[in-house]
Amino acid sequence: MARDEHRSKGLTASTVGHALLLAPFVFFFIVFEIVPMIWVAVNSLYVEEEQVWGLGNFAEILGDEFFLQSFSNSLSLSFWSAFIGLVISAFAAASLQKVPGRMREWMVSFTNMTSNFAGVPLAFAFIIILGFNGSLTLLLKQWGIIDSFNVYGIQGLMLIYTYFQIPLGILLLFPAFSALKPEWEEAAFTMGASRLEYWRRVAIPVMLPALLGTLTILFANAMGAYASAYALTVGNYNLVTIRIGQLVVGDIFFQPNMAAALSVLLIVILSFVTAVYRFLLRRSYHAA
Repeated sequence: MARDEHRSKGLTASTVGHALLLAPFVFFFIVFEIVPMIWVAVNSLYVEEEQVWGLGNFAEILGDEFFLQSFSNSLSLSFWSAFIGLVISAFAAASLQKVPGRMREWMVSFTNMTSNFAGVPLAFAFIIILGFNGSLTLLLKQWGIIDSFNVYGIQGLMLIYTYFQIPLGILLLFPAFSALKPEWEEAAFTMGASRLEYWRRVAIPVMLPALLGTLTILFANAMGAYASAYALTVGNYNLVTIRIGQLVVGDIFFQPNMAAALSVLLIVILSFVTAVYRFLLRRSYHAA
């Protein structure tokens, strides 16, 4: 009895100690995540023009074609950049598994470094390389490969979004590809399966939860991107994040409550995408 009581006291002390270690994280999470989210949700319900509380901001957004276009552009750009980035990063992560140990570690470190190259510096690099007078643009024109390329429009945004998706996708998928055992591939080949059949029937079903999760994260990463898109287009392309920024900082139209309503709708969209991912994840586990 005394031993059990001593053990229970030890477990209690250990639990309290772990809780105290988590306290700073919980504090910063509440201060910088929960409190701002509550502030945004509350202020989105205040209609500043009429000085009343209600759903007027949401009604104006859903009835304004300009705001709806910003959501349409953001959703399209985020999905396609996430999908293309997922395909490229999947091939890259699978190829890294075949690279020798030292070289593989160097490549993973390089990928980790390039994943932090985003925002204004990335947009500046794209302008220097692919702008109207960019080095690569002038070279391709000289060779007759392209007549014109507008890096400041949807083409440039698709390139820059896909570019910063690839390193993140590789880092997320690399551990998942490590779960594929070489014995599975050898067994499939022994039974007469081709490489395509192995990937279609064995590897992809095993990797499906990781692929879906990575696609969701890349989509959310693109939906929330602001600095690169603003620096590249100077705010001239209609995206949700650019609309929010201009409503908060706008020199002509300063409407923080409307920006809060846009932020709430953006949160709802990302929550819906996450819920769909979790549903598909459960389906894939049950199927397995």
